[in-house]
Amino acid sequence: MSVEAVPFGGSQQGDTAPVPVRGFGAASGTAGRRIATLLLRGGSLAVFVAVLIAFSVTAPYFLSVGNIGNVLGQSAIAGVLAIGLTVVMIAGGGNVVTGGIDLSLAANMGLSAAVYAALSQAGLGDSVAVAGALATGLAIGIVNALAITLAGIVPLLATLAVMNVVAGLELVLTQNTVIPATGDLLTLLSGSGPFDIPVLAYVLIGFTLVAALVVQATPLGLRLYAVGEFPEAARASGLSVKPFIAGSFVFSGFCGGIAGILSVSYLSGSTTGAGDLLLPVVVTALLGTVFSRRLVPTVTGTLLSALFVGFLVNGFQLLNLSSTLVSGIQGLLILFVVSATTLLRKQETSA
Repeated sequence: MSVEAVPFGGSQQGDTAPVPVRGFGAASGTAGRRIATLLLRGGSLAVFVAVLIAFSVTAPYFLSVGNIGNVLGQSAIAGVLAIGLTVVMIAGGGNVVTGGIDLSLAANMGLSAAVYAALSQAGLGDSVAVAGALATGLAIGIVNALAITLAGIVPLLATLAVMNVVAGLELVLTQNTVIPATGDLLTLLSGSGPFDIPVLAYVLIGFTLVAALVVQATPLGLRLYAVGEFPEAARASGLSVKPFIAGSFVFSGFCGGIAGILSVSYLSGSTTGAGDLLLPVVVTALLGTVFSRRLVPTVTGTLLSALFVGFLVNGFQLLNLSSTLVSGIQGLLILFVVSATTLLRKQETSA
């Protein structure tokens, strides 16, 4: 069972902080929202299970240990990026225009991968290549943080601009070609671990556990939720909001650097199609909210969402169905999640 953060000023025994009683209408509105939330969350889990059952019946070896490990491994790159986006969503709030969104993540991964591959090809060794990739990701995160918290640019526009700049830098560095890379670390990451499961699968699980513990079970995580959900209350209590928002974008950039290293190990070099990963990452982060108790972003919910998207892609591959259908389904999932959560927030506000 996952551990979820409680909103700032709330109680460990409930989902929200105590509010004044506003009469029968407010109580019935709250009850209606809870029922709708349960239906949305339960329906999402039911769809998840139904997809697993359908593919297990129609696709050979779908639920085998080896295939589940492959899905985890294939989901590692998008999963790490989605966890970074999840933290941004937590600290920035649910409004993707003025709040938590980072559109530069996929481009960040592409440039970080290119830096790693270029340094590795130059013979500088794994440690220098890792440092270069992580420094690249962190630098992009810092630029986002400064643009948003100091310059006052809304995250949607700031990260969109940074995305284009970073994508251009990647093209300059790679000359729009794949830079091959080899090394002991890449060999380790691209190999298999216990039970013949890809090492990338263990990386995803380990990274998720660490991030979930920090975000969902520490005072830092509680403050992140407070800043995102109740910024005015957080300010009134003495919290400085901007450092938490800036920190979330720096962490997101760090995730881009890690994903760049994983991408090089998975592809044995840099990639020229990093931008194609943006849609799956956004889908994974947004869909993760429906796997939480209160329809808020959580790291554990993002992991479940990554597995759901991964199983969809894998099932289509096993059945030899067109991968373009997956993109269409991902777009529908974004519309569904955003529409449902927006309606529930409006219901809560008017209650």
